[in-house]
Amino acid sequence: MGALVTLELPAGAPQLDLPWIITFGPLDDDEEWEPVVCGPYERPHALALAQHIVADEDLMAVVEPLLPATTLEQIRAEIANAQDLAAEEADEIDDVLDDDADSEDEEHEHDEHVAEAPSADELKAGFARISARLTAS
Repeated sequence: MGALVTLELPAGAPQLDLPWIITFGPLDDDEEWEPVVCGPYERPHALALAQHIVADEDLMAVVEPLLPATTLEQIRAEIANAQDLAAEEADEIDDVLDDDADSEDEEHEHDEHVAEAPSADELKAGFARISARLTAS
C-alpha cells in the first residue's frame, strides 16, 4: 500500500475550485525513477484516482492545486508564500515528530474512505469545467 499526501482545506477554500494535479513517485528512497505528473483534474477526481493507485502500489501520490499564475508577480508571491510556509513548518517539526501516533490514525482514516474511481467521461467533463474556469474573464 502506498501513501497519499494532500492539503486539508476548509470548506469554501478558494483552492478547492482550482485544477489539481497528481504527482506519482517512488515511496521507497532506494527506488530512483522520474515522478509522473497527471492532470489537471477537479479535486475529487484527483483524490479518487490517487487513492485507487496507491491502494494497489507502493507509490507516493501528492495531490495539489495547480496555480494558474499569469504574471511574474503572482509567481514570485507564490514562491515567497511557499518559502514562508516551509520556514514555519521547520519551526513546528518537533511537534509533528511527537505526534506520530496521531499521524497513523489519520492515514488509516483516508484508507477507509476511498472514493469511487471516476469514469473517462466524468474526467473529460471535469476537463471541460476546468478549461471554462481557466479561460473565463
